[in-house]
Amino acid sequence: MNDTHLDHLAVRATGLVKTFADLRAVDGIDLEVRRGEIFGVLGPNGAGKTTMLKMLATLLPIDGGEAEVFGVDVRTRPHEIRQLLGVTGQYASVDENLTGRENLWLFGRLQGLPAATARATTARLLEQFGLEDAADKPISQFSGGMRRRLDLAASLITRPPLIFLDEPTTGLDPRTRGQMWDTIRSLVADGCTVLLTTQYLDEADQLADRIAVIDHGVKVAQGTPDELKTSVGSSTLQLQLTDADDLGTATSVVRRLLGEEPVPTPEAARLNVALADADQAADVLIALRQTGVSITSVSVQKPTLDEVFLALTGHGAEPDSPADEQADERTLEVPA
Repeated sequence: MNDTHLDHLAVRATGLVKTFADLRAVDGIDLEVRRGEIFGVLGPNGAGKTTMLKMLATLLPIDGGEAEVFGVDVRTRPHEIRQLLGVTGQYASVDENLTGRENLWLFGRLQGLPAATARATTARLLEQFGLEDAADKPISQFSGGMRRRLDLAASLITRPPLIFLDEPTTGLDPRTRGQMWDTIRSLVADGCTVLLTTQYLDEADQLADRIAVIDHGVKVAQGTPDELKTSVGSSTLQLQLTDADDLGTATSVVRRLLGEEPVPTPEAARLNVALADADQAADVLIALRQTGVSITSVSVQKPTLDEVFLALTGHGAEPDSPADEQADERTLEVPA
């Protein structure tokens, strides 16, 4: 890796490892985030996304591997790292008993801004995030979307060049999520680099220039949204079977005909088949008819990130089990 390449990186991590007792929450992850991009880290709860972000933000010690932010070593120069980034976590870090204006002013003062500068910065951020009308209301009266916007504003007090957003739209309604997406895009337009974790496939597809897919602490794929979709075929054939008992037969037919392993959804009697060419759909349908498999409905469309995730991991982006959610909580409870 040459120096010119490194100059274009905001974040570089090699072989990151984090363990908690018998849990290997992050297992040898490599990551490169380019300056000026939105880089998405996609995975279900318990995948290790938050833990990885906390290590890069110096909130958790690195057990193995190396990481740099703008060429600064995360492990040996943590105080410099904290001057380079803003972090917005999954839960609002604002004080419920203060107003929005008071919260932002307090954050400014805690980060060393003179009182007058903190007031001016607070006014600018309240306007930027559409919070002027609610600025003097206590946080207890804020909606979930307003809290998330205020939390994001607080992370921008010192206008850091790198922003870490850990599932920034969790729990928000669709309209407010769209507003947050617009805000994130505007940050990049203003010159920031954004590292975004999410379990929402549509969010990664809408926002991210490139995506790393993480599952059980391991990076299983990386690329642009289009590259990841292309990796599972140029098109996807979706088959709704009349009888769920025919899934095994249909799977065998597809495997024999195309040499590919389709993705079944037994509870819905559905089969997704990656196609190198959309014309292969006709071959599959003819072969299924010849074997007596009855089809209720059929469609051919471009692959989605959901299908990519299924193909890569064998399950959806939702938590596999309560244990996965508990694993994620364990990473959150470790003191910084």
